[in-house]
Formats: sequence, structure tokens, C-alpha cells
Amino acid sequence: MARVIVPSLMRDITDGASELTATGGSVLSVLEALDQEWPGLLDRLLLDGELDPALVVLVDGRPVALGLHAPVEAESEIRFLPAIGGG
Repeated sequence: MARVIVPSLMRDITDGASELTATGGSVLSVLEALDQEWPGLLDRLLLDGELDPALVVLVDGRPVALGLHAPVEAESEIRFLPAIGGG
């Protein structure tokens, strides 16, 4: 199962759990599976049906250009970090 590291500001939804696991072939399918058990999780990550532009998704420690549609393996780790902007 893929592991999702839950950002600290979202742990109120997961009863304090910092890691969750679910199966799925993409970041989105893993999140949809987790949202069944932890309603509201997906809403915190999405804006108008897409990944909130203030967030970056990492799969196995690397930022992925495909965002929610990035493929994941059974043992992948998924993290969400604030996007860094500036100049």
C-alpha cells in the first residue's frame, strides 16, 4: 500500500494520524480511497477539482509534474509540501 504523509494542519481530519496507507495506481486514486475513510481529506488538498496551486506533491521524495495524476507503486510514499514562490 502507498503511504501518505499527512501534513500537520490536516491531522484534525485523521484523528491525529501522521501517516495513512491505501492502494491505488495514482496519487488521486490513493487520495480518493483515503477520503472514503477520512471524509474531507481530499477537499483540503483540492481547489476547483485540481491540486491546490499552493501545494506540491512529492512521490518517493521527488516533485512530480503530473501532480494528482502521477503514478504510484504499492510501496510509494506521497507527501504534500507548500509550493515555494518568489523571485
